[in-house]
Amino acid sequence: MNRNTDFIPFALPCLGPREEEAVLRVLRSGWITTGAETRSFEEEFARFVGVPHALAVNSATAGLHLALEALGVGPGDLVVTTPYTFTATAEVVRYLGADPLFVDIGPDSFSLDPRGVEKTLRDPELGPRVKAVLPVHVAGEVRGMEEILASCARRGIPVVEDAAHSFPSRTALGFAGALGRIGVYSFYATKTITTAEGGMVVTADREAAARMSRMRLHGIDREVWDRYTARDASWRYEVVAPGFKYNLTDIASAIGRVQLSRADEFLARRREIARTYREAFARRDYLIPPEDSRGHAWHLFPLQIDETKLTLDRDEFIRRLGRKGIGVSVHFIPLHLHPYWRDRYGLRPGDFPEALKKYSRVISLPIYPSLTEDQVGRVIQAVLEVGDGGAGA
Repeated sequence: MNRNTDFIPFALPCLGPREEEAVLRVLRSGWITTGAETRSFEEEFARFVGVPHALAVNSATAGLHLALEALGVGPGDLVVTTPYTFTATAEVVRYLGADPLFVDIGPDSFSLDPRGVEKTLRDPELGPRVKAVLPVHVAGEVRGMEEILASCARRGIPVVEDAAHSFPSRTALGFAGALGRIGVYSFYATKTITTAEGGMVVTADREAAARMSRMRLHGIDREVWDRYTARDASWRYEVVAPGFKYNLTDIASAIGRVQLSRADEFLARRREIARTYREAFARRDYLIPPEDSRGHAWHLFPLQIDETKLTLDRDEFIRRLGRKGIGVSVHFIPLHLHPYWRDRYGLRPGDFPEALKKYSRVISLPIYPSLTEDQVGRVIQAVLEVGDGGAGA
């Protein structure tokens, strides 16, 4: 097949011989579930982001659930978050019987609007019920955190960061995910580093860390690794709470440790691709490339289409890119457009105008380390050919 007709997928994990060797080493060790490999992964990750506690979990969703549970979120409570996110961010609030309180994103970003957060916290009816604020670093962009942290600090409200997209982002305040009370990262297959499925929770709060550590494995006071490897044959344990099954295996952690050692390499390549895209797309008035920033992790490249300058809409733009062999996605369909969230809370499309506007015109382009220069060029060429062909509205 001619290379120019090869399909470029939206996302691919960047795995190689080192990850394969790490997995084989664990398989041959005789211990494949949570054990010494996972502990090493946690210790290395904690050092990387500069926090005292890191807990490996089987998904970022699990990590968010553990974080809110450790903070005492429960029935009657509100958790402020954004509708411009994947459903996991809000669903974990419902797991605990609490309710998400959606605040729109800012006009110049994909992130929670700090002015909207402050207004909500000031509300005499809603503010006192807010148990936590849950910002999401969409696409790897970290915006408005200084203001959000200040608003919450004045009221003693903890901030839990959904940092699923933002590793390994270093900001002026520190690592994204290590700025609030608790931060949660994702190692899903599309993320900058991956363990296939998995995540990490980080915190400087010792009590929260202890609670999450117990709750991630059935609420048992001793981990399996401790009980099965203790030389004093101390097999006894106690269930101290009705916990969950959220632990990460040593097989996954072995992959994660190698990936962690490559994180800066991966980020550098993502930034190169983002810079190339931004320079190419800045030449067209119908394209709105995302802004760059010091702390951007470039998990996604969300390109906006200005339909007022085109004869085709966003969905047709995507179809034509697909016919040219370019895999893309859309991040995100705002939660208030989905039946569950819409119907439960009586939400309307126009309730969050910035989220609706960006959703209606955004396309996420391929951006991952194994993209070749030729493939990056093909993506750019395809976007410009589709756009130029529909320009002149």
